[in-house]
Amino acid sequence: MRFSHPDGSTVHLAYCTNVHPAETLDGVVAQLGAHCEPVRRRLGVERLGIGLWLARDAVQALTADVGAPGRLRTELDRRGLEVVTLNGFPYEGFGAEEVKYRVYRPDWSDPERLAYTTDLARLLAALLPDDVTEGTISTLPLAWRTAYDENAAHRAHSALNELAGRLDDLYEATGRQIRIALEPEPGCVVESTADALAPLAALPAHRIGLCLDTCHLATGFEEPVGALAALDRAGITVFKTQLSAALHAGDPRDPDVREALAAFDEPRFLHQTRARVDGTLHGTDDLGQALAEGALPDTVPWRAHFHVPLHAPPAPPLTSTLDVLRDALSVLLGGPHPRTRHLEVETYTWQALPVDARPATDAALADGIAAELRLAADLLADLGLKEQQ
Repeated sequence: MRFSHPDGSTVHLAYCTNVHPAETLDGVVAQLGAHCEPVRRRLGVERLGIGLWLARDAVQALTADVGAPGRLRTELDRRGLEVVTLNGFPYEGFGAEEVKYRVYRPDWSDPERLAYTTDLARLLAALLPDDVTEGTISTLPLAWRTAYDENAAHRAHSALNELAGRLDDLYEATGRQIRIALEPEPGCVVESTADALAPLAALPAHRIGLCLDTCHLATGFEEPVGALAALDRAGITVFKTQLSAALHAGDPRDPDVREALAAFDEPRFLHQTRARVDGTLHGTDDLGQALAEGALPDTVPWRAHFHVPLHAPPAPPLTSTLDVLRDALSVLLGGPHPRTRHLEVETYTWQALPVDARPATDAALADGIAAELRLAADLLADLGLKEQQ
């Protein structure tokens, strides 16, 4: 979906396909008809943006056959779908029964991450619509924090500089500007926007910037106004924004609250949990760890890295951080010019929700994704953006 900002520029809204488990090229093509096109039809729009996730196996198939990217582009066009952004964070196995820490491998100290992201950039240049010249790829924020030493940091920095040079060459060859957006995430080397300042300041700003995930921002109790002002002062661009909401527990001492939280403690994904006391952040790597007695301060609210549906917050006594998303959008898009132009709804946890909240059928999942996109579109309209027909 495309929106016109009051300044006349175009802002793109998509949903991320990492909610669908396909990891082969055949599976990706199948999901376009099984999931993406039904969402478009529910919204009643002629063109729907998708933030495509391509696992390593799909990327290898697309790069091994010179005609494969064109055929995928034809499938997208035929179904009224377009791609201006890729989710390059998960490498493979995102649909596995247990993902947890695996999603952070390979990290940016591993040459395979550079090779994978280079391939993604070349593919995105081929998939962009004819009237679009800028694409973005979100990626992991360097690495998970453990086993990341000075040598790993040097390799990661070198890899990202090498990637920036390759993207310059790609622009010269194709006229397509592909930019990389590091996505701060709890538990990683770059956990917060503040953590991103130093690493990104040392990299080419025209190619490498930030992906702001509003669930991650909220989980770390970051305030959008202050966080984005600091990025501005450092000259760091938010190339991409992921629209997502975290799980919020107002009173974790309450047994009913803890019981409700326990229903979200599931085996597939990490749900890093944070509490803030007098400006100091306390955290655990997963929600189950937080629920252990004494693991986190319980006199203050907790937030967990669980992407809950934007339009359907959890039942009381829990809620979501949709207000943080709303505030971030106001800062990013409410001014005279947009400070980000690629937006992606990224609720990949539909099938990890408590059983009574999970969509039971593909049709129900499409209904939910469409409802999230419509809510996001309404938020954009509130800021004066107009949906393009």
